Amino acid sequence: MTNQIVQNFIDGRFTEGSLGRTFEDRAPVDGSLVALVHEAGSDEVDAAVTAARRALAGPWGALAAEDRAKLLHKVADGIDARFDEFLAAEIADTGKPRSIAAHIDIPRGAANFRVFADLVKNIATESFGMATPDGAGAVNYAHRIPKGVIAVICPWNLPLLLMTWKVGPALAAGNTVVVKPSEETPVTATLLGEVMNDAGIPPGVYNVVHGFGPNSAGEHLTRNTGIDAITFTGETVTGAEIMKQAAVGLRDVSFECGGKNPALIFADCDFDEMIEGMARAVFANCGQVCLNTERVYVERSIFDRFVDALKDKAEGFQRGDPMDPATTMGPLISQEHRDKVLSYYGKAVDAGAEVITGGGVPDMPGGYAEGSWIEPTIWTGLDESAAAVREEIFGPCCHVRPFDDEDEAIALANDSPYGLATSIWTSDLSRGNRVAQRVEAGITWVNCWFLRDLRTPFGGSKQSGIGREGGVHSLEFYTELRNICVKL
Repeated sequence: MTNQIVQNFIDGRFTEGSLGRTFEDRAPVDGSLVALVHEAGSDEVDAAVTAARRALAGPWGALAAEDRAKLLHKVADGIDARFDEFLAAEIADTGKPRSIAAHIDIPRGAANFRVFADLVKNIATESFGMATPDGAGAVNYAHRIPKGVIAVICPWNLPLLLMTWKVGPALAAGNTVVVKPSEETPVTATLLGEVMNDAGIPPGVYNVVHGFGPNSAGEHLTRNTGIDAITFTGETVTGAEIMKQAAVGLRDVSFECGGKNPALIFADCDFDEMIEGMARAVFANCGQVCLNTERVYVERSIFDRFVDALKDKAEGFQRGDPMDPATTMGPLISQEHRDKVLSYYGKAVDAGAEVITGGGVPDMPGGYAEGSWIEPTIWTGLDESAAAVREEIFGPCCHVRPFDDEDEAIALANDSPYGLATSIWTSDLSRGNRVAQRVEAGITWVNCWFLRDLRTPFGGSKQSGIGREGGVHSLEFYTELRNICVKL
């Protein structure tokens, strides 16, 4: 792989593919060309799945868990050894500031391999003794086996982090994978192929095919009957389409989909701590995190103070060179996505929103004017039925509404087809725990946001997903349990 050409990675080798066509990977900071990416056709997807099945039946499937774990630690070490290369690639593809990518994206990319490599060596299964009519007895025990060849379909907002969040446990459990990165962020998944080879991962265990969704690599992959299970992070609508394809052959799915996450802020919270947390919850990664907060409900007595304080935070972000330590906000991923976010900015105004700050495109100097920059935006005054309140925007924006009591706050939070995450801010931990039990979300933070222990269950309810990732919960998806009954 070079800086200008990104190829598919199949059976341990890089290949251009049979279609003979490429697509452009452009930097969101200034629109410049990052790379030309070779699109995979059905032939390349078939070859990748075939290679994955061969590796599953061959050297990889024969390895003991301890030996797989050692190799995955070498993969993590390889990411660390090429940290600057991964960092530059991730920044070029996403535009996010170095201050974020260097502390979250790349370290977590390596950590995902280490955590699951260590976990798989120690995971327990069940064993039961039972009586038999002849009195000899029998023993039943569960045996955990790999699920098979896993299709890993990745988003563009945290490319390396969320890809390895799936590939790490899949490989640790003994599966093989075919990865389809987002066409917006193809580089780090491809670079990881080099690391896999250097670490001694057998050919075919890790494969990467590039392209788009419908009628391209994504659809070819999900329709391929050699795939045993599909894991996907992305939009709910896309997840529903993948689920239809997975129904052919009754293949298992794990989905982390959309969200319209609420925050509930009570007057007794530590205000300074809360406003720091909420500035991150709303605006981190330019609002392009599935866990970002787009609906904020604030107890009425501190509503005006909160709006003023969040406005100051929104207007304090520094845009510019992502490698500059002073830069604290990057652009959106693409012009196309900016058009979508701007359309919601317009819908909010049309629905009667008061724009507290933002609402448009900032003036950027020089070549940055060609980037996908957007202003962080705060609204008040909208009805709960407004599109900007009901639908996921995935940009640096939120609507703020006052509430008068706990029951009203909970009702507002739960009035959504989504149920991914929420945060609750209060100094009364009894109330924090009580409210957390009633909010319909897969993940609830009390007096914090984005604080993660990788062993805990991660996933959404309602239309925000199916299944859980993290710790043993990931291994439950990537393995199957077989019961073995031995008569004594």
